[in-house]
Amino acid sequence: MAYLTLKEINKIYPNGFHAVHDFNLEIEKGEFIVFVGPSGCGKSTTLRMIAGLEDISKGEFLINGRRANELGPREREIAMVFQSYALYPQMTVYDNLAFGLTLQGVDEDVIDEKVRQTARVLGLTDYLDRLPRALSGGQRQRVAVGRAIIRKVGIFLMDEPLSNLDAKQRVTMRSEITQIHRETGATTIYVTHDQTEAMTMADRIVVMKDGYVQQIGTPYDLYFKPVNVFVAGFIGEPPMNFLRSAVTDGCVTVGETRLDLRHKLGGRAAELEGREIVFGFRPEAAVLGQAENAYTVPCTVELTEMLGDNTNVYINIQSDSAILKVDPHDAPEVDADITFSIPYENVYLFDGETEKAI
Repeated sequence: MAYLTLKEINKIYPNGFHAVHDFNLEIEKGEFIVFVGPSGCGKSTTLRMIAGLEDISKGEFLINGRRANELGPREREIAMVFQSYALYPQMTVYDNLAFGLTLQGVDEDVIDEKVRQTARVLGLTDYLDRLPRALSGGQRQRVAVGRAIIRKVGIFLMDEPLSNLDAKQRVTMRSEITQIHRETGATTIYVTHDQTEAMTMADRIVVMKDGYVQQIGTPYDLYFKPVNVFVAGFIGEPPMNFLRSAVTDGCVTVGETRLDLRHKLGGRAAELEGREIVFGFRPEAAVLGQAENAYTVPCTVELTEMLGDNTNVYINIQSDSAILKVDPHDAPEVDADITFSIPYENVYLFDGETEKAI
């Protein structure tokens, strides 16, 4: 039996707005699950229903097999870390960490031991007597995480906890939260709009759009086996390139180049004749010049972005645009006419109408 089970969960507000549609998920004990998607997709609303901060309009939420719909937040034994840190500004770091245990009536000696142990884990020992306003953003976030883990609950919920940090602090805190998860073994559900956080931290990712689950899977599955255009374009940086074309005699036309898809479509080539498909490939899959067992396409370079370890090359293919991700030493000149190749195995095909993977 799964540790957490969400069955046909829906959230409908009094004004009729349907924020979450038929959400289904089973989470094993100790898993790190990430909800990811654009703003307004329903990921934070789903997290708040799990926490007991929002009522579930329809469906059932189970904790270890027990129905939890009617349980309050405290009864669910859940600790939550918010985007805004939610620290008490008038309390020192020590008192912020100790506050939850103090409310529970835990003995002072036990509180002191747990606070100092948690501070050591999070690198906060030298800051215990400081107020939150004297801390950096990363240090405040560590206090917020520490206040959650000190309670030793079985479920951590994190709602975009790194969104207020700068790029360097985000990288550091990502690794720290992942390490804390390994050490505590707590079941963690983490909400973010940042697909890099999702890919680097999650055991499994739930991709959402407009209140609907698009795909659930490991980072590998979502990157290499996307089920539709949305997931394929959302996961990966730069995003996957998409070129639309109708199938004619088993071929599609990219720019002025006909690409034979019959070996990829197999028996479906005849079925798709005359229909529009989406031809997708990731920027990093492209190879400059010609290559064997690959589609080769001519194009014109519009812009290059040198990023250090790679260069993004923005290209024009007649009326279509795409991005190639190449070695900076091989980057072509702007306005140059070049060719690039996409290995057959790195091409993704989607139905032009449903946008589902073929």
